[in-house]
Amino acid sequence: MHLGKRLAAIVLTCGLSAGLAGCDFHLKGTTPNSAPLAYSTMSLSLPAHTEELQEKLAVYLGAAGIQLNKAPNAYVLHILDYTPRRLELNGKLVETLLRLNVTFRIEDAQGKPITEARTVVATRTYQYNIETVNTDDQEQKFLNQVLIDDIAQQIARQISSNRLPLVKDRPSTPATP
Repeated sequence: MHLGKRLAAIVLTCGLSAGLAGCDFHLKGTTPNSAPLAYSTMSLSLPAHTEELQEKLAVYLGAAGIQLNKAPNAYVLHILDYTPRRLELNGKLVETLLRLNVTFRIEDAQGKPITEARTVVATRTYQYNIETVNTDDQEQKFLNQVLIDDIAQQIARQISSNRLPLVKDRPSTPATP
């Protein structure tokens, strides 16, 4: 009797799987090249002292199928603003809020914007006792790495899903005679 229930469960699972495959169901993002064809080759332009973000972007954009190189016709992922913030709320315990704002856009090789500027934000908080100062430094260092990783993932997802709004051509005003 127990074997009959197992066999029925296996047959039901296989039947449902075949039904999903038959209606052309597939999970989104399972293809190795999920980046839009237009952004298949990019270079990075980041402000000074953002090496960690550059490393993370290289990993996540590479995983999305984007080749990073300095080709003359490559699009440029330009980081316009990189603003880390730290806010402390004092009490018996000190609560620290870490926030990282990064504004970016995609430009062509000549520096002309292709997409509108987009800002992504990552935030983390933690608490610590003032008497354990060493813990604060270690916690902040770890959470800063988490914030950078989160920002890099957000940027890579938005590029690979092609969710960035394109720059609209502004109509030029006709010259007066």
